[in-house]
Amino acid sequence: MRKPRTEMIAETRTKLLAAGRKAFGSLGYAEASMDDFTAEAGLTRGALYHHFGDKKGLLSAVVAEIDAEMTKRLCEISSKASSRWEGFVEENLGYVRMALEPEIQRIMFRDGPAVLGDPSRWPNANGCISAVARSLAALHEEGTIGDIDPEACARFINAASSSAAQWIANSGDPEATSKRAIESFRALLEGLRLRKV
Repeated sequence: MRKPRTEMIAETRTKLLAAGRKAFGSLGYAEASMDDFTAEAGLTRGALYHHFGDKKGLLSAVVAEIDAEMTKRLCEISSKASSRWEGFVEENLGYVRMALEPEIQRIMFRDGPAVLGDPSRWPNANGCISAVARSLAALHEEGTIGDIDPEACARFINAASSSAAQWIANSGDPEATSKRAIESFRALLEGLRLRKV
């Protein structure tokens, strides 16, 4: 029995995404070829063009997929924290720590910005900034942080975490750079917290 067309389309897209992710993660964007994706997926170049337009379109879709996975992991991190503040800090630091993971490092923090441009302009950026702003507003409401503009502060935090992650990813010694970045980023976030007297 033949599968429904919508199911076949979804399967083709999934196969191409998986092949693209594997090639981008192991070879890098510049070295990965259209033939790598299609041969791995057992599909034609026409299928790739149909679903993603071109190699850059496939990278954009892979970035969106990884970003969704990262977001899920970060939500799990914050949900396990003992307080809203600790969850907020650990979620933000978790993002920076992910720059040590080879696939994320290469796709999200090296090739992604080089090919797709400034991450603050990626489609997912506004959602991320909004989530951080909501967290900041809730932290202000409970008296943990002072009176700040949640959106402005969220944009600063987003820019700092993205810059730190890219610094780690492009460093000659990612482990050492990560330690420095995490320590400094934690200090930056702690500066928001009101001190109890």
